[in-house]
Amino acid sequence: MENQLAKSTEERTFQYQDSLPSLPVPSLEESLKKYLESVKPFANEKEYKNTEAIVRKFQNGIGEKLQQKLLQRAKGKRNWLEEWWLNVAYLDVRIPSQLNVNFGGPASHIEHYWPPKEGTQLERGSISLWHNLNYWQLIRKEKLAVEKIGNTPLDMNQFRMLFSTCKIPGITRDSVINYFRTESEGHSPSHLAVLCRGRVFVFDVMHEGYLMTAPEIQRQLTYIQKKCHSEPDGPGVAALTTEERTRWAKAREYLISLNPENLTMLEKIQSSLLVFCLDDDSPHATPEDYSQVSAKILSGDPTVRWGDKSYNLISFSNGVFGSNCDHAPFDGMVLVKICCYIDESIIKNEGRWKGSEKVRDIPVPEELVFTVDEKVLNDIGQAKAQYFKQASDLQLVVYAFTSFGKKLTKKKQLHPDTFIQLALQLAYYRLHGRPGCCYETAMTRLFYHGRTETVRPCTVEAVSWCQSMQNPSTSLLERQHMMLEAFAKHNKMMKDCSTGKGFDRHLLGLSLIAKEEGLPVPELFTDPLFSRSGGGGNFVLSTSLVGYFRVQGVMVPMVHNGYGFFYHIRDDRFVVSCSAWKSSPETDAEKLVQQVFHAFHDMMQLMETPHL
Repeated sequence: MENQLAKSTEERTFQYQDSLPSLPVPSLEESLKKYLESVKPFANEKEYKNTEAIVRKFQNGIGEKLQQKLLQRAKGKRNWLEEWWLNVAYLDVRIPSQLNVNFGGPASHIEHYWPPKEGTQLERGSISLWHNLNYWQLIRKEKLAVEKIGNTPLDMNQFRMLFSTCKIPGITRDSVINYFRTESEGHSPSHLAVLCRGRVFVFDVMHEGYLMTAPEIQRQLTYIQKKCHSEPDGPGVAALTTEERTRWAKAREYLISLNPENLTMLEKIQSSLLVFCLDDDSPHATPEDYSQVSAKILSGDPTVRWGDKSYNLISFSNGVFGSNCDHAPFDGMVLVKICCYIDESIIKNEGRWKGSEKVRDIPVPEELVFTVDEKVLNDIGQAKAQYFKQASDLQLVVYAFTSFGKKLTKKKQLHPDTFIQLALQLAYYRLHGRPGCCYETAMTRLFYHGRTETVRPCTVEAVSWCQSMQNPSTSLLERQHMMLEAFAKHNKMMKDCSTGKGFDRHLLGLSLIAKEEGLPVPELFTDPLFSRSGGGGNFVLSTSLVGYFRVQGVMVPMVHNGYGFFYHIRDDRFVVSCSAWKSSPETDAEKLVQQVFHAFHDMMQLMETPHL
């Protein structure tokens, strides 16, 4: 046992990267079979027969040719999807990304040592930052434990993207720039950027070769806050990052043309470890209701968030925290991991700083004062106006369901993630009177640079069960039987998708090969049933399990008449966040969540029904 422990600490974070298997290309026949099954709930018999014919034609014709070309591509790359996915899902997207693409979430420190309390912002902020910097050093030294499923290591590449990473706007396509290096690779930036009242400051977190202590960080933050609170607000250049991407790219080019120093300052923000946001808001937050704080994290003051940064750590005036991250460089689980680490570190230290109170003589933070003119100020004004207009349209609720949690679902031998997904299907069916096409994230990190695959929880089995729940003549035993069938189907899909046997990314690959070859768009992708079932990013329910820790995530819906539904699972509760757009007359996040909670009770009651 001791040997095992010694060995595990010797494992380096990125040591298995070279030995991870390549991302496989699934079989065409299998993918098309799964696709056909997934469209069934959204078609009448005639439509389904039509789609079946289109799929058959694709499989025997152009599909086979595209599959061969995809296999060819996969021979030369360890991950045939990686570059495509980054471009199609993130970098080619032109709509403003800060509100539409970024994800974030509230910190759960309010549930233990840090309840909301005015006057604690800087002291808590410095402690939180210190723990964040320790995590940065763990990755720098490759001492962050390799995540595994059983004994199989998972891809850890996304952890390189957490610090010193930023998206840069482009006229037609953005890019991601990553300045992070491990210690063995060489120099890595070690400064933080701090945003406060429309102004930007930077300071180095290393002093004479050592990491600053929390009291030293607090001195830097105090200097910044005092300065900002006793002088006029800055221009709020950060608000430009909320703009439509091409507009922001042009505004950025203009900003750089005014003064080359502006580029130097932009690069300092881009390369900073993270952006620390001193926010004057004091949002309401309780362990049962994170709605207001979550809304502020996603759609708060745009002059104190750098929307393109991979990690914005937001510190509110009442000592409540949250994060807002660009989605291009990594997926939610990276943020979940660091948030967990911070939360556990705060608990371990009882919310206090337990080190030395001595503060060394450290240079004061440097302010980045951009050269701006009327045009830049006008661009900032426009950016804020479009941002506030969309932000005011966001409806977001984050509630804890506390009647039961994972303990009880496990006792009933029900997978808790599937339990929530099926409850959501039932809730949507009851609220809208029809099945809701749904995207659930599966992770493909068993493979080199693997990110995600789509699970489609709106199965034939799930819909049959929803119908049975609404049909008074169906017996409880029939309902129970149908529910268990829906569970089995979902569990199998999740397993398939995590092991490279999903079909959505495969179909995307085939469509992109056709595009690269200059071929017409295959009929498979123009068939109305393709988008009606969610294809091409048209899922009405965009969902993800955030994990089994005390960390919650929030995101906006994928489509205007849809919902963003994110949740985490604990022994005694389920915490769910649900977003919708107020301007969509048919959606209501509050009503959907109430229906989900109602479904939880109904499902548990079904399991009390004695087995046949």
